[in-house]
Amino acid sequence: MTETKFYIAAMDCPTEEQIIRNGLKRESGIERLDFDLLNRVLTVSFTPTGNAESVRHTLNNLGMEAKPVDRDGKSDEANAGAMRTRWIQMGVAALFAAGAEVLHWVDAAGHKPGEHAETNPLLLVLVGFALLLGGRDTFRKGWVALRTFTLNINFLMTLAIVGAMVTGEYPEAAMVAVLFGIAELIEAQSLDRARNAISALMDTVPDTARVWHSHGDDDPGHWHEMLADKVSVGERVQVRPGERVPLDGRVVEGRSGVSQAAITGESLPVEKEVGDEVWAGSVNGRGVLVFEVKAARGDTRLDRIARAVQEAQAERAPTQRFVDRFALVYTPTVVVLALLLAIVPPLLGYGGWMEWLYKALVLLVIACPCALVLSTPVAVVSGLTAAAKQGLLIKGGAYLEAGAKLKTIAFDKTGTLTRGRPIVTDIIPLGNDSPDALLHLAASLNASSEHPLAAAIVAACASKHECRLPSIGDFEALIGRGVTGKLEGRRYYIGNHQLTEENRVCSTEVESVIDRLEQEGKTPVVLTDDQHSLAVLGVADTIREESEDALKQLRDLGVETILLSGDSQRVTDAVAKQVGITNARGELLPENKLAFIESLRTDKNIVGMVGDGINDAPALAKADIGFSVGQGGSDTAMETADVVLLHGDLRKLPLFVRLARATTAVLAQNIALALLIKAVVFLLALKGSATLWMAVLADVGTSLLVVGNGLRLLRFRSKS
Repeated sequence: MTETKFYIAAMDCPTEEQIIRNGLKRESGIERLDFDLLNRVLTVSFTPTGNAESVRHTLNNLGMEAKPVDRDGKSDEANAGAMRTRWIQMGVAALFAAGAEVLHWVDAAGHKPGEHAETNPLLLVLVGFALLLGGRDTFRKGWVALRTFTLNINFLMTLAIVGAMVTGEYPEAAMVAVLFGIAELIEAQSLDRARNAISALMDTVPDTARVWHSHGDDDPGHWHEMLADKVSVGERVQVRPGERVPLDGRVVEGRSGVSQAAITGESLPVEKEVGDEVWAGSVNGRGVLVFEVKAARGDTRLDRIARAVQEAQAERAPTQRFVDRFALVYTPTVVVLALLLAIVPPLLGYGGWMEWLYKALVLLVIACPCALVLSTPVAVVSGLTAAAKQGLLIKGGAYLEAGAKLKTIAFDKTGTLTRGRPIVTDIIPLGNDSPDALLHLAASLNASSEHPLAAAIVAACASKHECRLPSIGDFEALIGRGVTGKLEGRRYYIGNHQLTEENRVCSTEVESVIDRLEQEGKTPVVLTDDQHSLAVLGVADTIREESEDALKQLRDLGVETILLSGDSQRVTDAVAKQVGITNARGELLPENKLAFIESLRTDKNIVGMVGDGINDAPALAKADIGFSVGQGGSDTAMETADVVLLHGDLRKLPLFVRLARATTAVLAQNIALALLIKAVVFLLALKGSATLWMAVLADVGTSLLVVGNGLRLLRFRSKS
C-alpha cells in the first residue's frame, strides 16, 4: 500500500471533509482517506491500482485545488499574497454593503410607515457588487457542496443569501455575505496560528552550514558556506559562538556550552566537548565547535519531534470523534426543522409565507456545526504544541484527555527517579581473592549485559589500569535476577539476592553483608560460582535533584505516586523515603510490574507508568499512559511511550497533568459555548426575534470565540 499527501488550501473548515469524501467515492484504488484538517493535508492510501494524479484531478474538479506535499508535510504554497487580495476585496465589498444599508435607510426615511417604496436601482447595483466581491467564494463552495450532496456552511449560507434576496431584504443579503466572508478570513488566520505553531520550531534551524572542504593532499582545505540540506552524513561542520547548530552530529573539536531549549525545553546550557552529541536547532555558546554530521536535514532529532507532533495533531481525540458524530446528526436535523418552519405554519394559517421563510433562513444559518466541530481540534493541537515547546512530546490528543483524569502514576527506580548512572561503592571479598580480581571477573560477566548496574561494574573495572575483559562462553541473561556464563570451563553467576538463593549458595555471611548494604541504600550484587559465594559488590545510584519536587507537585495535584523496582524491598523503601513515596514495591520482575499495573487499572482509575523506555516496555504499554524519560527524544523513548520527557526532567510530569486538565477545561468551555449560543439563536428564530445578521454573527462569531479560546493554550507555561 502506498500513500500520497496533498495540501488543499480550500480545506479550511472541517465540513469540507464530507465534500471530499463524497467526491472521491467513485475513485477506484483508494484504500483509505486521512484528514489533517488543521494542517490542510489529505493523506490518500492507495491499493496497487490507485492513481494519485487521478485523485488530484478529481479534487481540483471539486474546487479543492490539491498540491503534493514534501516529506515534512508542508507545501510550497504561498498563501500570504492571496490572503491580502481577499482582504482588499472584502474591504471594498464591505463599503458597497454599507452603502446599500445607508441608501436603504434613506429611502425608508422618506416614506411613511407601512408605505411600499420602489427599490432604488442604485441600491441593487451596490448589493450586486457587494455579493460579487464578498460572496464569490461562498457561492463557489456552496455550488460544490450542492453537486456533492453535502450540507455545509457555504451551501447553507448561499441559501440564506438567496432567500434574503427573494424576500426583498437586499441590503441584508449583501451584509450577510460580507460579514460571513470577513469572519471566514479571520477564522482562517486564527487557525493558521495553531497550524504554524509547531512549524515555528523548525524556523530555529539555519538554512546554511559551514562545511570543511579539501580537494586532495595538496589542498590545505577551507570552510565553505553551503545549504544545510546539501550536507551529507560524515562531513564536518563548524559552529561559531552565538550561532545555531544546523544539523545533528558528534563533536570532534572544541568545547562550549550549548542551549538545547528548542529540543528539550531545558533552560540552562549544557557543556559539550569531544564525543558529545549536538542537535540541530540548539544554540552554541562562547566556544567554537566542530562536529561530524550524523543525521542529514529531514532526519534530525528536531525533524522527528516535529513530525511526531504533527502526526499527533492529525489523530482525533475521543471528544473530537464524539463531536464529529454529533455534527453528522445535528445539521440534517436543523435543516429539516427549518424546512418544516418554512412550510407548516403558513399552511396552517399562522402567518404569511415570506415571514416564515425568513425565520427558516435564520435557522439554516445556525445549522452548520462549524463552531462545534472546531471546538475540539484547535484546543488539542494548541495543547500538543505548547507541550512540545516545553520538552514534552505527547503522541495524541487521547493522552491529553486521559491525563486530565490521571489518578495514579507508578515509577521505575533506576534511571527514572535515580540518574541511572550507578557507581560501585564496595567490593567485599568472601574468600581469599583480591578485590581487583573479583571486580575483573564481575566485569567480564557483565560486559554483554545492558543493565545499568552491569554498566557500573564494567565502568569501575575500566577505570583500573589494564582492565582487559576475556570472552565469556555460554552467556545468558537471567531476567530480573542477573547473568551467568563460563570462563575457563567454570560457571559463574552475578546478580541479586534471589539468584543467590536459587543457586543455594547464600550464607549467613552473605545475608549480613547484603543487610548492611541495603541499610545504607545501596544495591547488593552477589558474585558466585556453582558452589560458593565469592564476593558482594555494593552499587549506589544518585537520586535526581528534581525527583522529590516533581513527586510533591504530583501529590499536590491529587495524583498518587507508587515506586516499582526490581531491587530489594529494603533498597526500594530507602529510595522511596528520600523522595516522599509511601507506597513502594520491591523485588519485582518485569512481568510482576506488568501485572501490578494491570491490577491498578479500572474504569475510574487512569494509571500512568514512568520508565526509561527500554526495560519497562511491557509496563509502559499496559498503562493508560506510558511516560518515558528518554534524554533528548531518543529513538527508543519516542517509539515506546505515549508521552516522552525529552530532557528527562520529572517536573514535566506535573506540567503534563496541569496542561491536560487545562486542555480538557477548554474543550468543555468550547463545546458548551458552541451549543449554548446556537440554542439561544434557535429559540429566538422560532419566536421571530432573530435576524440573519444575528444568526451569522452567532455562527461565525462562535467559531472565532472557540478558536481564540483554544489558542490560549499555546501560552500555557509550567508553574515550576
